[in-house]
Amino acid sequence: MMILSALAQFTSLAHADDDQALEPTPVAPSPEISTSQEIRGLRLPSASRSAEGISASPYQVQELRDPTPRVLTLDLTREANDIWDRIRRGFGMTDLDTDLVAEQQAFYLNRPGFLKKVFERGGRYLYYIVAELERRGLPTELALLPMVESSYNPMAYSRAKASGLWQFIPSTGRNYNLVQDKWVDERRDVVASTNAALDYLQTIYEMHGDWHLALASYNWGEGAVARAVQRNQNEGLPADYSSLRMPEETRNYVPKLQALKNIVARPELFHFELPYVPNSQHFVTIETPGGIDLATAAKYAEMPLDEFMALNPSHNRPAIAQAEKLVIPVDRAERFQLRLAEHEASGKKWRTHELQRGETLASVARNFGLSLGELQQINGLDARSRVSAGYTLLVPEGVEAAGALAAARLIPRAMATDRSTLPPPAPEKPAKRGAKGASTKKPGKAETSKHSTTHAASGKAASTAKSSSHPTDATPKAAAATPKAAKGAKQSAEPKKKHKH
Repeated sequence: MMILSALAQFTSLAHADDDQALEPTPVAPSPEISTSQEIRGLRLPSASRSAEGISASPYQVQELRDPTPRVLTLDLTREANDIWDRIRRGFGMTDLDTDLVAEQQAFYLNRPGFLKKVFERGGRYLYYIVAELERRGLPTELALLPMVESSYNPMAYSRAKASGLWQFIPSTGRNYNLVQDKWVDERRDVVASTNAALDYLQTIYEMHGDWHLALASYNWGEGAVARAVQRNQNEGLPADYSSLRMPEETRNYVPKLQALKNIVARPELFHFELPYVPNSQHFVTIETPGGIDLATAAKYAEMPLDEFMALNPSHNRPAIAQAEKLVIPVDRAERFQLRLAEHEASGKKWRTHELQRGETLASVARNFGLSLGELQQINGLDARSRVSAGYTLLVPEGVEAAGALAAARLIPRAMATDRSTLPPPAPEKPAKRGAKGASTKKPGKAETSKHSTTHAASGKAASTAKSSSHPTDATPKAAAATPKAAKGAKQSAEPKKKHKH
């Protein structure tokens, strides 16, 4: 009876307010998602959407599929995680958004192995480059420019004779005080060439007041860019980078840099993993007495010879004749200095020998325990070389030649050969009147084709290995590190920039 009574009471309460609708218990929307918020183009249902012909409960839950990938964001309140994080913080150029940028971006992303390999190679140089950019107040996108220029290969060498990470041609290198002789070529020196390149970039930026035009000048030549700007202005056309008439290589030059910037800025968006490069000092420079060969120096630095030469790529000879600074990883610098002191105390060294009257290369080789071929290889000579009394040779004094010979094999022939000793080429026969040739060339054409000589960067020849050009052969050892792809090779054959190198 008690159970029946309770059941009757419950039933009467349930029907007591039958004429009055029950209020639903309100469910608070998630504080993380506003009902008016758009997620991947789909807004959450709400009463306001009834006007669009869509009716749904304001608290209906919808499942979002295929969420957008997480994109890296900058938190300037903390230290940079790695060098890429640091580079992102210093981006300062106006972005370029064109079809050419998309094409270059696809080119790189379709070659992830190449892209990662080149970024890894650049890791040994990036800390120094970024620190210099920050010290000068320059945009850190410029740290990616050596990838466009040389694929971060300090041994890169073009048919226009542009050399080094930043691809300077001889004349522009001399203008920026880069020593070029039979002993060293500072266009390949990591520290010296970086400082010269940033000096040059600052100069042409101040000339144009626009980074895109400055980069075009670096590739094509500041004079050529100035004339292109003036031509557009005279014709009442826009004079920005995208509106100028320019060679194909220059047209693609800034898009290549922008594509790399986009990838570094948001690698997760492109499903690409940047190689880890710590945001810490990689190397220091140490004053080193003359007389040591590069292979012995590499052994003292506890490094493979090729890695040591990647940090010290400026040498045209396999031993240093005079005191100079060598670049050594920071964590091995102290031990390197101790071993240097021991080496100097031993008295064994490489030194110079001035060729005397009556001496021949063969006789000098015998006197120093070398074969003629070994003496020639160490001194950048060959069978065509002509030397006379007073010529300075590098010779061993109580030291084995094996290390120097090993280092000599890693110096590209185009850089090691002492061309001052070679006989001049036979004069060309003058072209017949009316025939195609130099006599029929227009002055304007000659100047344009020279732009590449201006700036090593401008037209990397197929032998240079522009990183952006073709990723299949990106080894940093030879001068022809990265042959251009079919399209890139065509571009590289175009006149080089007069810009800097």
